[in-house]
Amino acid sequence: MKLFYDLGLLIYHFGVWVASFWNDKAAKFIGGRKGVIEYISERIDANSKYVWVHAASLGEFEQGRPVIEQIKKIKPEYKIILTFFSPSGYEVRKNYDGADIVCYLPIDTSWGAKRFLDTVNPACAIFIKYEFWMNYISGLKKRNIPTYIVSAIFREEQAFFKWYGGWYRKVLHCFNHLFVQNQKSLDLLASVGVTNASLTGDTRFDRVADIAAKSKELPIVSSFKQGFKVIVAGSSWPKDEDIICAYFNEHPGVKMILAPHEIHQGHLDSIVSKLKRPYAFYTKTNEEEAAQADCLIIDCFGLLSSIYKYGEVAYIGGGFGVGIHNTLEAAVYGMPILFGPNYGRFQEAVDMVNRGAAFPVHNADEYNPLMDKLLMENSESLKNASEAAAAYVNENRGATTKIIQEIFG
Repeated sequence: MKLFYDLGLLIYHFGVWVASFWNDKAAKFIGGRKGVIEYISERIDANSKYVWVHAASLGEFEQGRPVIEQIKKIKPEYKIILTFFSPSGYEVRKNYDGADIVCYLPIDTSWGAKRFLDTVNPACAIFIKYEFWMNYISGLKKRNIPTYIVSAIFREEQAFFKWYGGWYRKVLHCFNHLFVQNQKSLDLLASVGVTNASLTGDTRFDRVADIAAKSKELPIVSSFKQGFKVIVAGSSWPKDEDIICAYFNEHPGVKMILAPHEIHQGHLDSIVSKLKRPYAFYTKTNEEEAAQADCLIIDCFGLLSSIYKYGEVAYIGGGFGVGIHNTLEAAVYGMPILFGPNYGRFQEAVDMVNRGAAFPVHNADEYNPLMDKLLMENSESLKNASEAAAAYVNENRGATTKIIQEIFG
């Protein structure tokens, strides 16, 4: 099985290499791994102890960031090496100053994993949520290097819990401890004999609380709001925009901030074509002009987590595709949240729906009356949903402290 695993990874790597000739993301995936061991060797301090933290992509990094920063705060004798699997994580956070070394993770072949572990020789390893790389994790086990996974979430459909998953299940027994998000994950692990696990919750609650506490003041957005009730649509896709723009066009008493998931010119032009009220682009306006607009289109990245505080209701995009984007960034401000129907894989979304803080919609016929109800004058529905969202975030903070105490005592 190990031979087939290595062979499968090589085939995958070859496929990405072929795609790299025309696909920019694939090119970064391949190019970023060239010479990565030499890159680490030049920067590693042989006299220091390293904690290796691995995140698949940007979302997992944000999940692991509170853990990294807490380690740096209470254990300054450790250095951090942060690795990414995906370019969408590495390219955004390659200059993150909370880590001493940031790089791509070499492909998980037997020899690739050995070279990496020989070079880094970490004091311990922390994986964020996913990424069960057999050669890396079994290699850590053989070297008696403490290994952990944090904010993990498991589902019945994963190979670990199938009749054919015996070989892959071995990876679960290599962890010193598994920190999981929910009781279902804990039960699934117990069903296959993994008992060195605990329910600690999701470190993203700590992360969004920290972001909210440090949120930026944005004069253009403040001027745009002008006392109006504002819908903030975050990480939207065209299917989302069909619904939210149609409602916005027919409700002149409400303003909208729209931060699309993609900001290439074609997508921005598509958004503009759906609007029938005055709009402005964030990077091309000023406070005076923004005050005259009804829709503010955010044509840059990095502001959304601060923008949510200017709204009354949030719509989170992606729910008509593979799944919704980050809902907690909005919930931390005590905002009701709406999103499309594909949210079942996201524990926090399921929880907030059950608590009356979030509302899935399948179409405009569901979105419109719900938005009317939330945005009406002195809406009791808005008040109740807002309080439910804020309470949910506050009640689930503290995972980072529990994890750090378990790992470092």
